Amino acid sequence: MEQKVRFAIIGAGRIGQVHAENLTRRIQGAEVVAIADLVPEAAEQTARRFGIAEASGNPAEVIRRDDVDAIAICSSTETHADFITQAARAGKHAFCEKPIALRLPAVDAALAAVAESGTKLQIGFNRRFDPNFRGIRDAVRNGEVGAPYLVQITSRDPEPPPLSYIRDSGGLFLDMMIHDFDMVRFLLDDEVEEVSATGAVRVDPAIGEAGDIDTAIVTLRYACGALAVITNSRQAVYGGDQRVEVLGSLGSVLCENNTPDRVIRQTEAGVIHAKPLYFFLERYLAAYADELRSFIRAILNDTEVEVTGSDGRAPVVLALAAEKSYREKRSVAVGEFSP
Repeated sequence: MEQKVRFAIIGAGRIGQVHAENLTRRIQGAEVVAIADLVPEAAEQTARRFGIAEASGNPAEVIRRDDVDAIAICSSTETHADFITQAARAGKHAFCEKPIALRLPAVDAALAAVAESGTKLQIGFNRRFDPNFRGIRDAVRNGEVGAPYLVQITSRDPEPPPLSYIRDSGGLFLDMMIHDFDMVRFLLDDEVEEVSATGAVRVDPAIGEAGDIDTAIVTLRYACGALAVITNSRQAVYGGDQRVEVLGSLGSVLCENNTPDRVIRQTEAGVIHAKPLYFFLERYLAAYADELRSFIRAILNDTEVEVTGSDGRAPVVLALAAEKSYREKRSVAVGEFSP
């Protein structure tokens, strides 16, 4: 009989439903026994949709269940660290969406609880499982570009999220660019030593009134001496725009956007092809499933997860350094933050 990891899901919002669908319909080796949300009706609706036996309005209750091996934490950011800690103390493995928390003391407290319990924690940086970005990382590791000179990452959302979300998100650096900070480390297998950031409000003045920015450029210096440039915008009217290039001494490796099809129409009027996939859930549909498959393999085989708690902490540090650089209008050494 196939061994399965029994999951409880916390959070029945958009990303909770993505993971619920993958765990119940697409991934072998997983069984979802319960889902919880602070809005009980949301948990009940999701349970009915995906055939989950138990729905609850009490996350702590499902974490303590004897028939649960792992917790998928898909709730709002401010709850992540506490649920990681509760899961660890209950002896449950945890898969947690990014970021672990918005401040380092909360991150470190959660990681300490995991270390003490000996449970596994994987952070949901799904882009590491995208075949395009993974192919670039593999090419760099294999020496195909030679000594890396420059990493360029472009991330542009098709439209900004609701203001209610922005107000509690931690800001563009901790919410949106956090994925790109993870990519910077992932692509080169090297740490960042210095961060410089600038930003503006160009998409919607209300975002500025909420205390955030919607447009940003960040430059980073690696320990090896290579540079990285990240550009973010909360709006690209043509669709989700996410591209990466690594330039080195022997050439470059890059990936363009995914599109619904690869048909190119060339006529006297011009050259036309499909726009990028509009929504990030479309672009990373397979990656969301693959990251959970990786987590399940780590549990069943008792191996290290592919995206560790340390991997989850490092982008938070870079995001905080970028925020400090933007506010203080200076370059910030990563060493200014605690190791």
